Amino acid sequence: MFRRTEPTDCTISWEGRDIPARAGESLAVTLLAAGVTAFRQTPVTGTERGPLCLMGACFDCLVELDGQQNVQACLAPVRPGMVAAMQRGARHFHQSEDAA
Repeated sequence: MFRRTEPTDCTISWEGRDIPARAGESLAVTLLAAGVTAFRQTPVTGTERGPLCLMGACFDCLVELDGQQNVQACLAPVRPGMVAAMQRGARHFHQSEDAA
C-alpha cells in the first residue's frame, strides 16, 4: 500500500521486530511503510484501528512508545532505537497516577 522512496538510516522496534526507518519521520509513516496497519485495539470490542487522519485529530493511531501509553504515532518523530508496541484496550494507570 505504502512504499518507501528514500533509504532508511536507522531501525526501531515494533512488537519485538526491527523495522527500518528514517530519523525524524513520523512513527505512523514508518509503520505504514513496513506494512503495519493495526496500531491499537479498542477498549470495548478489541477491534484493531490504524491511522486515519495522519495529523493528530482522530487518535486512531495511539501506540505505546518507550513505555508511555496513548502516544499518537502520527505526531511522534522517529528516533533510532525507539521501542513501540500496539496499544491494547484502555490505558493502564500506574499507582502514582491513580493518587493524583
